[in-house]
Amino acid sequence: MIFVTVGAGDFNSLIQAMDELAPALIAAGEQVLLQIGHGAFVPQHADHFRFAPSLEPYFDQADVIVSHGGIGVVTEVLRKGKRLVGVSNHDRYDDHQDDLLAAMSARGHLVWCQDLARLAEAIAQARTASCTPYHEEPGQLVEIIMDFILHGHRPARG
Repeated sequence: MIFVTVGAGDFNSLIQAMDELAPALIAAGEQVLLQIGHGAFVPQHADHFRFAPSLEPYFDQADVIVSHGGIGVVTEVLRKGKRLVGVSNHDRYDDHQDDLLAAMSARGHLVWCQDLARLAEAIAQARTASCTPYHEEPGQLVEIIMDFILHGHRPARG
């Protein structure tokens, strides 16, 4: 199954692009399911829903997940070791999703689709890619707290 998620917002161009790809994918025996959030575009060729209490069951069932570049969904999917196509949503107020997707792609964790015209290629690439497992690196907050507990040091204010 290919599962597409846009999270709590909308990403009409991604949903429309997947809906256009759906007939060929379905004809090839693939199941396509779209989570469309608050999007205005309603798919005509693929099963879809707006929201669910949790997306975890869909992540678990999917062979490939296609998602916007939000940090929450990206890290949740990668923690599960799933194949992920991260798609830049250029409708957002800035290109912060590009920063995350570029970094995760450079580390080999996902396939970054920067152009929806190449979405089918990105999905095909994700199916065969040998992605690097994702492990979260500990943040500095833990180190600061431990240093304070053990040594009574407080970080210098800048």
